[in-house]
Amino acid sequence: MSNTHKTSEWHQRRFAARLRDPATKPLPEGVPTQRVAVYERLFFNSIESFVRGTFPVLHGLLSAERWNSLVSDFIAQHHCRSPYFLEIGQEFIAWLQSGYLADAGDPPYMLELAHYEWVELALDTAADELPATDEQGAELSLHSLVYPSPLAWPQAYQWPVHQIGPDYQPTTVPEQVTCLLVWRDRNDKVRFMQLTAFTFQLLNHLHEQSYTPSALLSLLAEESGLSCDDAFLTNGLALLNGWLNDDILLSAPLHEPGRTAKLS
Repeated sequence: MSNTHKTSEWHQRRFAARLRDPATKPLPEGVPTQRVAVYERLFFNSIESFVRGTFPVLHGLLSAERWNSLVSDFIAQHHCRSPYFLEIGQEFIAWLQSGYLADAGDPPYMLELAHYEWVELALDTAADELPATDEQGAELSLHSLVYPSPLAWPQAYQWPVHQIGPDYQPTTVPEQVTCLLVWRDRNDKVRFMQLTAFTFQLLNHLHEQSYTPSALLSLLAEESGLSCDDAFLTNGLALLNGWLNDDILLSAPLHEPGRTAKLS
């Protein structure tokens, strides 16, 4: 590598470092302060707009000063692994989980709220597609094969993140965990549902492996100390069929190649 090329690369790295952290990194040699300031503003505004668009509720809860400080720290401290703007939100979550140092006034649910907001964008842009309606089974029986849509993501949070906003900002962790389902339906609409502990457990079992409704409901009844009688099976099957219609669950022939199921 020539000395000229090395010098050019060195200047580029210093310029990039200044854009990421103008508060502590020196100006590149020979570049006017005002000219660099233009690039600093453009760079910050570009990243900030994507972060704000992904986390509008969190943005609305913080003061403008604290929000700008938070984004500045993210830009300066976190080295993004993805070059795609749509994945900036995921990088912001990664920084909150590892490199972020809380300010005294930051809400204690900041990470969970940000994650909940990010899930909506992640599902909206996910590449997975649901099978055509004629590729999956009709109404479920107790002996159908059932598995979750790849676009149905159950989530559990300590805080009631789906309720947090300007008019509700809790200060103490509730006794009960908040279980939510976020999914994208066949019309590409991202939808939300609060789950009970029972239905959250049901979905988690399905994410581990496919089941027949009979085997799944029998397992849940045993774990919950309930009787797996006809009424329990009828109500459970109605729930699963409702989720099938809402594109939360999918069904397939019992002996579909490459898919195993718990049958009993």
